[in-house]
Amino acid sequence: MSKKNYNDISTALIHGGIYGDKTTGAVNVPIYQTSTYEQISLGHHTGYEYSRTGNPTREALEALVAELEGGIAGYAFASGMAAITAVLSLFQSGDKIIISSNVYGGTFRVLDKIFKNFGIGYSIEDTTNLEELDKKITNDVKAIFVESPANPLMTITDLKAVANLAKKHDILSIVDNTFMTPYLQRPIEFGIDIVIHSATKYLGGHSDLIAGLVVVNKEELKERIAFIQNATGGILQPFDSFLLIRGIKTLGVRLDRHVENAEKIASYLVNHEAVKKVYYPGLKDFPGYEINAKQAKNGGAMLAFELHDDYDVKKFYDGLELIALAESLGGVESLVCHPASMTHASIPYEIRQEVGITEGLIRLSVGIEKGEEIIADIERAIQASKEN
Repeated sequence: MSKKNYNDISTALIHGGIYGDKTTGAVNVPIYQTSTYEQISLGHHTGYEYSRTGNPTREALEALVAELEGGIAGYAFASGMAAITAVLSLFQSGDKIIISSNVYGGTFRVLDKIFKNFGIGYSIEDTTNLEELDKKITNDVKAIFVESPANPLMTITDLKAVANLAKKHDILSIVDNTFMTPYLQRPIEFGIDIVIHSATKYLGGHSDLIAGLVVVNKEELKERIAFIQNATGGILQPFDSFLLIRGIKTLGVRLDRHVENAEKIASYLVNHEAVKKVYYPGLKDFPGYEINAKQAKNGGAMLAFELHDDYDVKKFYDGLELIALAESLGGVESLVCHPASMTHASIPYEIRQEVGITEGLIRLSVGIEKGEEIIADIERAIQASKEN
């Protein structure tokens, strides 16, 4: 059952993909909590044989994310890292992948500690400098993998330019769109080949599930990712697929509030005497602001900042009462983390310093609480961190 008489993504979040259940008329896709399916006769089945290969609840989610991102097919995995692993499994020994200079630490770790063992190389490059990036694409480079905004410094990469560069060299372009989601940014519209999400974050939105999604724009990639998903088996379970569909339905209203709060907090931090630097793509003087404004709806709800040297960062974290010190992001609650020792600890110290992931960097995932109360909590922590 499908209802397609709509144009806006806010409506597609609710009615997109496979809507409801044609058997009973239920407005929600049921949880098909089964591992296998009875076949009609030898060699004749209903379209489902085994839930690793296909499950109606997971397929409804996959159809939904494909529609939202504007791709031809979507795939749901047990985690964001399982999704990234599936995409990296497209490559073979001798291939090389260019990654942005500040990406999620888990992406770096799986390349450096796992795929490197199979002869797949990588190089870390500044993907904001397209002229230099072009020079880095040697014959062994088979893909460019970027985040925009990048984690945790919110660095902006021109997605259309990267897509064009990839096409020029006949290589793949891959974007981790976790921070923005298709509600704020749709990389495939700019020519990107593969979009990845840690759906644990904004798409789920409630810090209650772990999931990953992949969307592709080519038939060849559709077939290859489908094969990898089935062969390696890192699929999302039916109940979590159901929860993720439910989370996506409220993505628009949640992100509107997330962003409203983030803009208030960024403005507060920029004008605070204790703050040395603010990293937020929604600030007009932020490097990449104009590019981000062309390819995304707004600056999103993730930001990072640094305090001046006469403030104790540890005391800042200890001084927070409302905002939780925790891994992850994108839930309804505000979360703060220390990238150097948490999300990006797997990246060697020298590389962290080189790209700007300092010991004093604070990353904030802005929640949907009352904005003024989030600001009040940050202010309390700043005052508690001031060294006498």
